[in-house]
Amino acid sequence: MVVYTRPPKLAWGILGIALLGVSSGGPLLASMPEVPPFLRASWRLWATSIVLAPGLYVQRAWFFEQGLDIRSATMVLMSGIALAVHFAAWTWSLDHTSLAHSLLFVTSHPIVIVTAMVIVQRKFDMVLVSGAMIGFLGAALALLDASPTGDVTYAGDAAAFVGAVAGAAYLGAGRLLRSTGKMPLFVYAFPVTFISALTLSLISVWLETPPDSISSHPLGWLGPSYFLPVSALALGAGLLGHTGLNASLRWMPPIIVSVALLFEPILGTAIGYVILGQLKIGLWTPIGGVLMIIGASILTIWLDRESKPKGTD
Repeated sequence: MVVYTRPPKLAWGILGIALLGVSSGGPLLASMPEVPPFLRASWRLWATSIVLAPGLYVQRAWFFEQGLDIRSATMVLMSGIALAVHFAAWTWSLDHTSLAHSLLFVTSHPIVIVTAMVIVQRKFDMVLVSGAMIGFLGAALALLDASPTGDVTYAGDAAAFVGAVAGAAYLGAGRLLRSTGKMPLFVYAFPVTFISALTLSLISVWLETPPDSISSHPLGWLGPSYFLPVSALALGAGLLGHTGLNASLRWMPPIIVSVALLFEPILGTAIGYVILGQLKIGLWTPIGGVLMIIGASILTIWLDRESKPKGTD
């Protein structure tokens, strides 16, 4: 059993910077609305693949010595496809609903995970049911600000929720694959990100026709117009954000990191106001958003408790 002491101030600083990095992803993606959504998402993941490549090179010895069996290779493929669906749905939602709504629904994966547990395992618990009901009530209230057309649409909110479902599948596949602790981080992260980027590029070529001024090439973001925002996505949201979250786990239990991530919609909306200069929040969104965060927090704590062996703290 891992015993955690009081986290040092450095750990809180790392967690705060990582949370800011992760929260910047939505606003940065929303800052390029002229780029088709699937192409935009593929750029984000191609750039992240480039950032992850040196880490894979450092850990290449494990790959050549151990290799991947059929089960592991299948899980990597499934994880990459799930990540592609997550980014495709989420980026599309940013063009069809407000940033606040998109972030609220795409980060609702604890509600998705618990709902799946109830359906598949037929597992009921008063805390579980209460957290889920609060979360769904919050979502219903937030939807009162949506409409079939306009800046905040039902389709955009639904797409963000599909992103949450795919995100939960991605996290589940990653947990199964790395639960033994044998597969190094970059040996897992690089191929998953690469597969996701390739999948999104193929979807973009099939479904999208970018304007003549925008390159459909996977490295089209290297031009002067998009190099800075896409690089910020890869370095800020990708490397700094997720690497920082993993680093903070050295000093603090995962539940603290998980609950902190539930505040991404609030931080992301604030960052969006700074980057985009606009704040589209209706009457019901703050009320519903708070309830969704409370419900997701209850379910996250419940999931943490249930994942521990009986008799441990």
